[in-house]
Amino acid sequence: MIKAVLFDMDGVLVDSEKYYKEYWKKAAKSLGYDLPMKDIMRLRSCDHGIAAGIFRDRFGDDSVYPAVQKKRREMMRDFFTDHKVEQKPGILPLISYLREKKMIIAVVTAAPKERARRYLDQAGISPYFPLILSAEDVKRGKPYPYVYEKACQKLGLMPGQCAAIEDSPNGVMSAGRAGCLTIMIPDLTPYTEDLAEYVDHHFARLDDIITSGIFEDKDPA
Repeated sequence: MIKAVLFDMDGVLVDSEKYYKEYWKKAAKSLGYDLPMKDIMRLRSCDHGIAAGIFRDRFGDDSVYPAVQKKRREMMRDFFTDHKVEQKPGILPLISYLREKKMIIAVVTAAPKERARRYLDQAGISPYFPLILSAEDVKRGKPYPYVYEKACQKLGLMPGQCAAIEDSPNGVMSAGRAGCLTIMIPDLTPYTEDLAEYVDHHFARLDDIITSGIFEDKDPA
């Protein structure tokens, strides 16, 4: 029986992935590097060690990743001084539904906690998520399972008692490998059959989960 629903943040709760996509490109270009979109898409919810390897393979220099990452963070922080990230469609009805069912809800994100809280504040949904688990709390981030395993331990639940909602391949691999019931709501990357090993359900919008019935109590056979 599912007792908790664990939400990824970027691309699931808040509409921020499009900005990462834009500013990885801009940051790299500002420093004289052409970062292809296929590499940018692989960076979504990505462990820092894997991300560093992507840059190393592309540019043959270990110094490029931290420099571009630092520049991207600076550019995005400047942008969000005057702009606010928006919540994803369907999140408020889904939160209401889960609260009615007495579900625990939490955030499990690749982002640092400070940034996660800031984005949730901007989107007006921070009060619903007192608990944030970040990849900075574990030794390796997504697609490794550790952040979801840590979240389950923190809640005192087994992974099979937790559902995870993710939008990216790295995210669903992390949740699936941890043993959570994994739901994909695609943002920039569509669901494909090669993700079937990790994804139990996939929907177009968050509130599609409500009508799917997957959290409804089933009558015993």
